[in-house]
Order: sequence, then C-alpha cells, then structure tokens
Amino acid sequence: MKNYLVIGGSSGIGKQISTLLVEEGHAVFSSYNTNYIPDNKDIKYFYLNVLDKIELPDWLPEQIDGFVYCPGSITLKPFHRLTKESFLKDYELNVLGSVEILKQILPRMKSASIVLFSSIAVQKGMKYHAQVAASKGAIEGLTHALSAELAPNIRVNAIAPSLTETPLSAALLKTEQQREGNAKRHPLHRFGNVQDIASAACFLLSDKSSWITGQILHVDGGFSTINL
Repeated sequence: MKNYLVIGGSSGIGKQISTLLVEEGHAVFSSYNTNYIPDNKDIKYFYLNVLDKIELPDWLPEQIDGFVYCPGSITLKPFHRLTKESFLKDYELNVLGSVEILKQILPRMKSASIVLFSSIAVQKGMKYHAQVAASKGAIEGLTHALSAELAPNIRVNAIAPSLTETPLSAALLKTEQQREGNAKRHPLHRFGNVQDIASAACFLLSDKSSWITGQILHVDGGFSTINL
C-alpha cells in the first residue's frame, strides 16, 4: 500500500484518479474547494483552495509516495480579449499552486512519482487557446526541469489530454452537434473520458512506469500527431 496526495480530487479526472487508487488498495488523500459531500469513505478528503494561502493538513502521512495536481481552467477567448489579470490567475492556478504544494511535501517524498497536467494546446496551435497554452506550457517546462533535479529517486511526468468530458468542459459539449463535431476532430472519432486520463495517471504513479520520467504523455486520441 502506498500513500497518494491528489489535489483537486472531488470531481472529474481527479475524482476518478482517487477512486482508482483506492480500488488498488492505496491510501488516498484528496482535496476539494467547493461544497462537496464525500461519497467515498475510503478517500480522506480535506478542503483546499490553491488560490488562497496553501496550508496542508497536519495529519497527512509522513511518507508520500505519489502526488497528482489536477486543478485547471479552460478560458477560450480571442487574444485581444484576454487581460494581464486573467493570464496571472491561470498561472497561479495551474503553476504556482503546484509549486507551492510541492515545496511543502518534497521532504516527505523519498522515492515517489509526481504527475502534473498539461494540455494538447501547448503542442498543437489552436485559436482562442493562448491563455491555456501559456500556463500549461509552463507546466511542461516545470516537468522537464524538476525531473532532472529530483532524479533518481523522484520521477516527474505530465499528461497532455485533448478535450475530455468533465464538469470543466461541459460548456464545450452541451449539444449533440458539439459532441459530434468534437468527436470527429480526433482520429479515434471520440473525445476523452475521465477513465482514459485517470488510467494514464495511475500508470505514471505506479511502479509499472519506473523507467519513465521527464515525459509529456499525450492522451488525446491521436489529435496531436495524426492528420485526418
């Protein structure tokens, strides 16, 4: 049994990651930042808003074997409508939140795996994605730098999904026309689901990926590399 810390583990991908890890017999400590009533008593939940002062519970285990940072945002606007403040807020949410938590927990991580989240928008130029690509691009840079600095005992990887059906992406998949259009953009003719991404995250956390570090894993139905 291992101890895993999942930030943003009350919905979407983070919730599925937490569920899969518990089903594998691990101890899972997950955060939430909204009015949430835990529906899995095997997951130890705690409140945390990464945009406020970050103070982790003092009851977290002394040894943390894996860390996943799931908070994110999808702000799709023409570049001229984006503000300095919105760029900074995205950077604080996606990058600085993970940095601050990592600085607090690294003394507890003697041999561990870290999984962060990027986006397909970093590699594949997509209009209206400037803000997303900027903050997630920083995550990819952080992944590469930390994987070098923390080797050989701590592995650091990131997952770069394409469109995945979660509460965060609901506005992009409201109508049948949107769902069909987004599915057909992908070579595998469907958009992602939380199981697709959570399974990849659990693989990177596990010993099955013990020779993988510094990588950006594209779980995107082929969208980043295949032209239809």
